[in-house]
Amino acid sequence: MSKFDCKRNLTLLTDLYELTMMYGYDRSGMKDREAVFDLFFRGTNELSYAVAAGLEQAIDYIQNIRFGEEEISYLRSLGLFDESFLQNLANFKFTGSMYAVKEGTIVFPYEPIVVVKAPIFQAQFVETALLTIINHQTLIATKASKIVNNTTASVMEFGLRRAQGPDAGIYGARAAIIAGCASTSNVLAGQMFGVPVAGTHAHSWVMSFPDEITAFREYAKLFPDSCLLLVDTYNTLESGIPNAIKVFDELVAQGHRPVGIRIDSGDLAYLTSKAREMLDAAGYDYTKICASGDIDENVLVALNAQGAKIDTYGIGTKLITSYNNPSLGGVYKLSAMEEDGVLKPKIKISDTMEKITNPGLKKIVRFIGNDTGKAIADLIMIQDEPLPDGSPYTIFDPTNIWKTKTVVDYHVDELLVEVIRDGELVYKLPTIKEIAAYHKKCMGEFWEQYKRITVPHIYKVDLSKKLYELKNSMIIAEKNAKR
Repeated sequence: MSKFDCKRNLTLLTDLYELTMMYGYDRSGMKDREAVFDLFFRGTNELSYAVAAGLEQAIDYIQNIRFGEEEISYLRSLGLFDESFLQNLANFKFTGSMYAVKEGTIVFPYEPIVVVKAPIFQAQFVETALLTIINHQTLIATKASKIVNNTTASVMEFGLRRAQGPDAGIYGARAAIIAGCASTSNVLAGQMFGVPVAGTHAHSWVMSFPDEITAFREYAKLFPDSCLLLVDTYNTLESGIPNAIKVFDELVAQGHRPVGIRIDSGDLAYLTSKAREMLDAAGYDYTKICASGDIDENVLVALNAQGAKIDTYGIGTKLITSYNNPSLGGVYKLSAMEEDGVLKPKIKISDTMEKITNPGLKKIVRFIGNDTGKAIADLIMIQDEPLPDGSPYTIFDPTNIWKTKTVVDYHVDELLVEVIRDGELVYKLPTIKEIAAYHKKCMGEFWEQYKRITVPHIYKVDLSKKLYELKNSMIIAEKNAKR
């Protein structure tokens, strides 16, 4: 993935119970039986959809699992495992297959984002790492997507100092760029992923000089052709903007073109409107107004409604921490297991309907209207079912099966693609720029009612008749077995 990550062996980035289960599979003679696991999220009011992200890092993890001497020595010190098991770990290599939706894809609750098909010894082990990688980046990409989707202004990711640690800052920045942010303040992320970096100066710069205009002049000397000044250290309208205009006049007299101002506090709708008036009156209608502070998609909607004059946003805390929704809640569930040489579907039964899993090895198709180019519905199918061929196709709500819809004049996109086969990468990893462009295309396939912040319209994700009947029969069989 990156030379920066090669310094760390992330093999033990796992929960202990993955290893204890592996030990049990080994001792009971099950370790080579093939299994299928699905990684998906269940959804909340805040997560009616998500933006898949983190696949590149997940692939990198799986392909670099290595139990070296240091890892084996540590596990031996726990006193839990015998030497035969530790030797199996020393020889560990992922030899299975993995399917995934492409990064940037819009996904919905219960749709597999990643599917692992491998000997259970291997498939079980990768659970925790896959979840932490996919959960985090998908969560931040989703938050960034909602922010970007609710403004026509450019968005800069400014969250590193507020992220929950270095990795969260680095990979959160990556996820934000995937979802449409134009740049990041995170210089290491810029270097690692080849994305634009942005930033100017802080209040401390202004405060370290005898007065505000001196601070502005000194900064303008350093960056005469990229001069954007932070104007709210003392008084935005009475000193900050007037002093910025004076410095802009001096820059123009020297043959330079100022970029604009940034406001980091106060009533942004009022202050940016007044700032626009003052800058325009001074002849700087081409300069940009940047706003930063505690901003998220809800604040953006309010600012838009109040006529704020903002060209670009720097958004930190509420983006990088997914402030109002701190966890994607993704899960990794067994959906099939080899028995007597045959891969048989498995189901998790629960008194909570939402926690009953979809059995078997599956695929996802998305119906796209030929006339609109918009998504109509998704269908989760058993993998060996034929794809809908363009003829009228009736789908139904898997909870309220009398609710049906016949889809006509459509084509389908199959969302899960094979990325690893027999342990080898068979997928061409796109650049982050390509992923961001793909995400923008995906967002364009959905009507606004599915993307709105409050009370979004529920997008249809249905089960094929074959999968529905399989699931229903397994639920009945499990209930009968308990009688």
